[in-house]
Amino acid sequence: MNKGLKIATIGGGSSYTPELIEGFIKRYSELPIRELWLVDIEAGKEKLEIVGNLAKRMIEKAGLPIEVYITLDRKTALKDADFVTTQFRVGLLDARAKDERIPLSHGVLGQETNGPGGLFKGLRTIPVILDIVKDMKELCPDAWLINFTNPAGMVTEAVLRYTDHKKVVGLCNVPIGIEMGVAKLLDVDHSRIRVDFVGLNHMVYGLDVYLDGVSVKDQVIELLTKPENSSFVKNVKGQGWEPEFIRALNALTCPYHLYYYKQDEMLQTELGNFKNGTTRAEVVKKLEEDLFELYKDPNLAIKPPQLEERGGAYYSDAAVRLISSIYNDKRDIQPVNTINNGAIASIPDDSAVEVSCVITKEGPRPIVNGDLPVAVRGLVQQIKSFERVAAEAAVTGNYDTALLAMIINPLVPSDKIGKVILDEMLDAHKEYLPQFFQKAEV
Repeated sequence: MNKGLKIATIGGGSSYTPELIEGFIKRYSELPIRELWLVDIEAGKEKLEIVGNLAKRMIEKAGLPIEVYITLDRKTALKDADFVTTQFRVGLLDARAKDERIPLSHGVLGQETNGPGGLFKGLRTIPVILDIVKDMKELCPDAWLINFTNPAGMVTEAVLRYTDHKKVVGLCNVPIGIEMGVAKLLDVDHSRIRVDFVGLNHMVYGLDVYLDGVSVKDQVIELLTKPENSSFVKNVKGQGWEPEFIRALNALTCPYHLYYYKQDEMLQTELGNFKNGTTRAEVVKKLEEDLFELYKDPNLAIKPPQLEERGGAYYSDAAVRLISSIYNDKRDIQPVNTINNGAIASIPDDSAVEVSCVITKEGPRPIVNGDLPVAVRGLVQQIKSFERVAAEAAVTGNYDTALLAMIINPLVPSDKIGKVILDEMLDAHKEYLPQFFQKAEV
């Protein structure tokens, strides 16, 4: 144990990396990292070097004995790693722009992790994550895989279903963002708040809220009926809930629920942005350009506050808290994506769910919640069916399975439109979807 830890971060050139570094610095006393390997691909080389140098400056400023390595060689980075974190985007932001723009051109919501865009992000990402797991099996079989890559629920589902690597945890900053939002609403420190999270990634509900161990759910729900409190996450803006609806639902929603319960309003907003050429991908591209200009500054040795505008706020708190709790067997409660094992009665035991778990050195132990409230059960099951079929399509490269996944998604209005969008997106992303094309070319 006292030799120190080796951590490999795949997608190390991400604009989020300074968040992670800040978290490792803050928790160094409980997480003695010896080596941090930042890995990327050739297309991300320039960003990797910029972020890697900032990471080195941050660690030097903190006076910590962590060695930072920058590499394009994934296998060297993985060798004997204790933890592997993944935060990559196959096809970069140009692929995200297509995920948003192609569905919108057909009057269907275009979004990174929901609807057709979420399907295609999964189709591109799952083969890569399975390849990483294959390398881990050879080079660091005992390492924990902490996945932050979206769609995190679908990716976790694929690893659990199509590999025998069970040391995988999916992570999202939305639940911790909700906790922070509740703390802000109540004007208390985050450490005093706990939420019972139940559901799926980007489809999670807070079934109860505690302040110092006492339920304050009724008070929080009343605060959430006010429009200015409707969204806790910066990259998903809504128009506020109908107060009667949120009271009747009697649960905390996550920002992505806006795409389902306010489908028309969100679609109209997105279509307006699309016509102006400013879908979220374009906004993020500009934010990233500005961030990397800041990161280049040789005098910068901290995480710049502008990073929170990127939508990844609290990522380091969530990621490093999780790694530390596994390493130190803390047995605290955190919301993560893990195997269901009976935590939610109406979801198959072998599926990935996002629930509050006790975090141990053996991994997350889900807290059993019984069943979902009847009002949300059907939607959660439908999204889980979508994730399962989409993961199968990603692994098999079967066109019909991909079409089925597209059409059973609740944001796709018909089989005809779904097929048109599928064909157009397959063509647009052909470079990153060899599993759908190689058989036809043999």
